[in-house]
Amino acid sequence: MKEFIINKNDSGQRLDKFISKAVPKLPKSLTYKYIRLKRIKLNGKRCEISQMLCEGDIINLYINDEFFENPSEKSRKTIKTSTALPDIVYEDENLLIVYKPIGMDVHHGAQKPDETLIDIIQAYLFSKKEYNPDEENSFSPAICNRIDRNTTGLVIAAKNAATLREINESIRAHRIEKEYLCICSGSLPDKHSVETAYHRKGKHNSVEISGKPANDFKRIITEYTVLEKKNGFMLVKVNLITGKTHQIRAHLSFLGAPLLGDGKYGNVKINKQNQIFTQQLCAYSLQFNFDEESNLKYLNNRKFTAPKTGFRLHLFDK
Repeated sequence: MKEFIINKNDSGQRLDKFISKAVPKLPKSLTYKYIRLKRIKLNGKRCEISQMLCEGDIINLYINDEFFENPSEKSRKTIKTSTALPDIVYEDENLLIVYKPIGMDVHHGAQKPDETLIDIIQAYLFSKKEYNPDEENSFSPAICNRIDRNTTGLVIAAKNAATLREINESIRAHRIEKEYLCICSGSLPDKHSVETAYHRKGKHNSVEISGKPANDFKRIITEYTVLEKKNGFMLVKVNLITGKTHQIRAHLSFLGAPLLGDGKYGNVKINKQNQIFTQQLCAYSLQFNFDEESNLKYLNNRKFTAPKTGFRLHLFDK
């Protein structure tokens, strides 16, 4: 038997969501079965999978020990890191904004054993005594906005569950303005434009772009401004109205201005001539516009910018 006492970070979520995080080895099918059989109880009573949890609730699981993790495993994973935290752009009691350098993964993926940004952030917060995995049932500090391994720029990390929910909801509602900078070759139709196209996932972790609606394609909207031109390259600012996989890289390439260094959608000849083989793309700035009821409204209208772009072509350095 295992007992969980719901803490502040656990509250505000459904019972089944909590169990999937707190007991990840327990399959969903067994979770539903054990709830029906009253082998999972909430505050000593029969419960429903959709019940919302409150701080102080007690969950009892009358199930085999094989489904429970060794508590020390989480601690060892969290504190074992040899990489220093990248530049901190902003930090308070709720969140961190850090600059992610090129070549660093945000999360673990298949065949990616290297330390990731979230590993380093969790170790940093552990060292500050702001996070202890042994005291948490279902939450760990989390990344709110993912960027590709070979994209540099600003990443938001939530220190608590309430902040994570608020930021994720604000991203979905387009209340966080994100600007990107990139270096492109080729040319664009105008100095400033808002372009619409259609996007679908293709093979080999790539996407396809169409200028017209088609089956399985979803509409994308990209706003760009050409800031500067020099020696056949452009410094371009991009604002994503929609946010799809590889949208900036694929859409600008479709418009005739592939990102320098992009091995998937770029110009192979130009990349080779310049010996640049990672896309020159930076998630450059963030500005928050939370609701007035939000606990994070103190950040409204503040704009955070990356301390550097990480670009290897220095034509546009100030």
